[in-house]
Amino acid sequence: MGRRTVGSPQLFVVIYTLLASAIYFSLGVAADHALTLTPLVYLVGGIFFLLAAMTYVEGASLHQDRAGATVFARYAFNELWSFVAGWALLLDYVILVAVTTFSATNYLSAYWAPLGNGAASLILGLGFIAYVAVRNVLGFSSGRVRRVALLVLADFALQFALIVAGLVLFFSWSRITGPVNIGTTPTWSGLVFAVGLSTVVFTGLESASGLSGEVAVSRRGLRRLIASAGAVVMIVYVGVAAVAVSALPVTAGARAIGPHWLDAPMLDVAGAFDGRWGSGHAVRYVVAAAAAATLIAGANSAMLGLSRLAYSLATNRQIPSAVGRLHPTRSTPVVVIVVGAIIAGALEASEDADFLVGIFAFGALLGLTIAHLSIIVLRYREPDRDRPYRMPLSVRVGNGDLPIPAVLGALLSFAAWIGVMVTHEGARYVGVGWMVAGIALYVVYRTTQGKSLVQRVMVPATALQREVVRAAYGSILVPILGLPLDDDIVQTAGRLAAEEVRGSDEEEGATIEALWIFEVPMALPIDARLPEVQLETARTALRRAKAVGEEYAGVQVATATVRARRAGQAIVEEARRRGVEVIVLAAEEPSRIRGGGVLGGRASMENFVGDVTKYVVNKAHCRVILTAPPAEDERPDPVAG
Repeated sequence: MGRRTVGSPQLFVVIYTLLASAIYFSLGVAADHALTLTPLVYLVGGIFFLLAAMTYVEGASLHQDRAGATVFARYAFNELWSFVAGWALLLDYVILVAVTTFSATNYLSAYWAPLGNGAASLILGLGFIAYVAVRNVLGFSSGRVRRVALLVLADFALQFALIVAGLVLFFSWSRITGPVNIGTTPTWSGLVFAVGLSTVVFTGLESASGLSGEVAVSRRGLRRLIASAGAVVMIVYVGVAAVAVSALPVTAGARAIGPHWLDAPMLDVAGAFDGRWGSGHAVRYVVAAAAAATLIAGANSAMLGLSRLAYSLATNRQIPSAVGRLHPTRSTPVVVIVVGAIIAGALEASEDADFLVGIFAFGALLGLTIAHLSIIVLRYREPDRDRPYRMPLSVRVGNGDLPIPAVLGALLSFAAWIGVMVTHEGARYVGVGWMVAGIALYVVYRTTQGKSLVQRVMVPATALQREVVRAAYGSILVPILGLPLDDDIVQTAGRLAAEEVRGSDEEEGATIEALWIFEVPMALPIDARLPEVQLETARTALRRAKAVGEEYAGVQVATATVRARRAGQAIVEEARRRGVEVIVLAAEEPSRIRGGGVLGGRASMENFVGDVTKYVVNKAHCRVILTAPPAEDERPDPVAG
């Protein structure tokens, strides 16, 4: 398991970078449709964000894999639904790279007018995309986070200053409410589309969830993160929109407001300050520089999300493994980054922000709907699994707790998704076409590989570095007991994995999933604090298993710990969710010793023999291989675990 080095500040930076960049490119398009009701639209977007934040934080803390909605859907439903969510969000990330770099060039036209359109704008935009691709091939670093954090703080200070000054100079309630005649100004279709567009604020959550497994944040820290990010959304988006519709003649039609309104709206907002308090054009230049820097940082965050998501899809054989091939030294998915950059460049050539943002809303709302539904289902499928964060406002329904925020989020996002498809041609045709093509690719790929469309199949990261994966055993699950017998079990698994490597046409990787199960008695909560001696026993046993397994050429050993009420059920569930194709398990005579290890008894052995073995053999979805020591061996005392 990797080191956890990402804390609340780093997560906030990843989330806010896309939040801050979105206001720079979405304001004009939203106001073009919602007119003076744009502040209300962004207020609704803030509610979407709060509901999404609770869903994403609970899901990411529950299953700490490198992706968001696609991981939630995997454990709640199956691989097909996981792919649908992931494929929709891949489209969003590519569009975000295109629209942020395109908007950055338009903001820089404040310094040199030709950058606002034509060949100069396109060339500079493509240069920005190339820069973003190179930065992401080099990888994510703490130093990079610190630099972006300074930019985030500066940008937030600037936007807050614009809001305060703008409200003092321009705010007029009558300018906002006076022209409103819903159905005409704005039209119902325009209002519905603008609400769907406001979901642009949630994409930072999806990108941040790609860092799951590297996060070291307490339960209280997760709650503070949701509250702070939600407050920033409300302040920045609603505040900037209120200033914009008060300072500029939005009722005349967005295209009549100013030369930059659709492509660089904050330039026109900054232009309203020209000459105020002796500022001259200074505000325009400052906003242009801040916007360009923030948009490029947003493109970096989008490409980070794209690479993490594509890596997850490739390791689960949802897209061809060659597409997810890793850089030989940086271990970043270089092929996906390059392909994403090429597609983003082609989309940027359209130079149509309304078209791009409309397609974005299609993918965002579809992914968000699946994410909410997944968390609802997981409350029932995995009720006892440890949740470092659990969203509030749940009610008891049936055999589980129904999370009301997730239910509300699913209903709102699905309704908005339908609305976007009805009101926007680009979303209706390009979005649906993208999804149909992706599902066809998934079905053909899985079918030609002889794999199920709904079951998980994993490959190790080392295999992605070698481009091709054809081993029969994508991974092998080995429950570890903390006994000398572990060496025999791991060696059996190692031989199986090594045989697959030798039997292939090319040298390939195979993974052993070494799993330690902490059985927690019903008398204790599932997240009860474990004695340090038990934790150290588990760490020692897993280190030993990794050393033994990796003695075999081409074999990688991944280690993990799981809390459960019953060991047999935990083995079967983990095998299914990890997509392993074989379980190697100890098969010994039942123990007469009773009592949970947490209560001081000798339960570790009792829980891996007899009834547990029978349960795994009967319930496992995959092949089960049983091993046992020679009959004359004296059975050693078990180690409590």
